[in-house]
Amino acid sequence: MNKSWAIVNKILPFSCVDGPGNRLVIFLQGCNFRCLNCHNPYTISLCKDCGDCVSTCPHQALSFNNHRVIWQTSVCQQCDTCINTCVHHSTPMTYKYSVEDILKIIRKYLPFLNGITLSGGEATMQLPFIEKLFRAIKQANDLNHLTCFIDSNGYLHQTGWQKLENVMDGAMIDLKAWDNQINKELTGRDNLRVKKTIEYLASINKLYEVRFLLIPNHTDLQVNAKYIACFLMKIDSNIKIRINAFHNRGIRGIAQNWEPATKQQVEQFAAQLRQYGLHNIVLPSLYL
Repeated sequence: MNKSWAIVNKILPFSCVDGPGNRLVIFLQGCNFRCLNCHNPYTISLCKDCGDCVSTCPHQALSFNNHRVIWQTSVCQQCDTCINTCVHHSTPMTYKYSVEDILKIIRKYLPFLNGITLSGGEATMQLPFIEKLFRAIKQANDLNHLTCFIDSNGYLHQTGWQKLENVMDGAMIDLKAWDNQINKELTGRDNLRVKKTIEYLASINKLYEVRFLLIPNHTDLQVNAKYIACFLMKIDSNIKIRINAFHNRGIRGIAQNWEPATKQQVEQFAAQLRQYGLHNIVLPSLYL
């Protein structure tokens, strides 16, 4: 991937749930996990330019030229027909932004921002771009007060995090499941590297929080609370863990039939974490 530009799914100008303060969030396209419970499955793959979606668009916003799918933003009505058609977990509705393009967008909203968060998909799939963008922010006199965060599945190797540690202020890491086998079933990957990422980022004071998705009958076993608490307590007893409640809206496949997590289930799991020594626990403010 060329480090001077990125493939972006969307940009959210204002968010208060993607790191500290008010943040501009950039969702990068592409992911190395295949989560059964993914709420944004169209962000998983880059467009393969197969052209299958072109004829399905009711507004003729897509065309096929020189073996490439062309998206006409001025015509598009955001009906998502192309997304629902795509069997590759992708979308033709992406943007190609340079570092300079992103800096221009940041400056547009600058008076209202405390920081920038790179999310996805999986942001670290476009690591060279992130490194260059964060470095540009830190070197710009009008932007260097902004904090630079990453929301990640934690699968990046330590050598990758080392490239970012001098320009990144913090990371939010998803621990999809404690049990390695369950993690493989949910994501297609093991979680050994994720746990190493949590340990490493905590050791260099770059771990903002761990995020754990409570999925009834999958990740909510009491023994998981014990192991998670013991794991985090050995690293730092004050590590923040955010428990998110699973819901099945926007999900494709078998997970759309899974039971949503209730407030009672989340609070019970949090109580178990506290029982084993963790106290910096954040609970959902909304249950769907």
